[in-house]
Amino acid sequence: MKFVDEAKIYIKAGHGGPGCVSFRREKFIPRGGPDGGDGGKGGDVIFHATESHHTLLDLKYKQHQIAKNGGHGSGNHRTGKSAEDLEVAVPVGTIIKNYETGEVMADLSEKGQTFIAAHGGIGGKGNAHFTTSTHQTPRFAQDGMEGEEFTLKLELKLLADVGILGFPNAGKSTFISRVSAAKPKIADYPFTTLTPHLGVVKFSDSKSFVIADIPGLICGAHDGLGMGIKFLKHIERTSVLLHILDISMEPNTNAWSNFTTINKELEHYNPELLERPQIVALNKIDLPYVRENAKKEVALFKKKGIILHLFSAVTGEGVKEILSRIVKKLN
Repeated sequence: MKFVDEAKIYIKAGHGGPGCVSFRREKFIPRGGPDGGDGGKGGDVIFHATESHHTLLDLKYKQHQIAKNGGHGSGNHRTGKSAEDLEVAVPVGTIIKNYETGEVMADLSEKGQTFIAAHGGIGGKGNAHFTTSTHQTPRFAQDGMEGEEFTLKLELKLLADVGILGFPNAGKSTFISRVSAAKPKIADYPFTTLTPHLGVVKFSDSKSFVIADIPGLICGAHDGLGMGIKFLKHIERTSVLLHILDISMEPNTNAWSNFTTINKELEHYNPELLERPQIVALNKIDLPYVRENAKKEVALFKKKGIILHLFSAVTGEGVKEILSRIVKKLN
């Protein structure tokens, strides 16, 4: 399935049905008065958050969502049929914005949450409403009100407890595949992860938590370099950030530099992200060069007041300690 986390769509609620111009016509009842009924209400456009959808792909292919109009009023005071509302299913975590102004109209962050994005028009009144003592045969009725219409921008922000950060090829995908059932693409070249992946982790007797593998960031991601800018928004929903560092290859041979570079990208994108609890871990200690230099890196981070965890996503060494740390941060 293609992962789509943004969509531009046009929505239009239904118009109210027009009122009816009608006069009572019955045998033995001369000069029957007006009996035109009201028009029916137009359908609303309602967004509904559901766990059965995971991307906005459907709305990429159906960008016009138009509700039906209300029915016409008719004689004998009969009201026109109100149109059914148009319900649009979106994934949990979808933000609805006015495309023109950028205003956030709704944040559907909970399962079952709904939002009426466009209200249908009210039906027009039939001529029976306009009878007066001086005007007993009105030959006019109201048109129905027009339904609201908007151009919207939808953004999906994944809901996860933990977001994994790191440069390309740091081992994020290998880590999430080891601790959960997620199966992201893993290879020995940068940017193998082209879409975020979610995994559910069950650790010991603690409650399970959701972890997200965010595609690799690079310096300048907040300005649009690489692919990070497309996925930085998914980090905003997470409670804990896990930095995975890699010093096994050039130029990523300085763990502290890697760590500060990524934090600068977070700060430029959204300074509030730096207030989230962070766990820092050095991967690939199964490699002799990394294990040899790990003590020096641990000592440097300790001077900065940060605990640097050592682990290998390939062999599993140190992974349990990291998961235990995550659980403590989440509780």
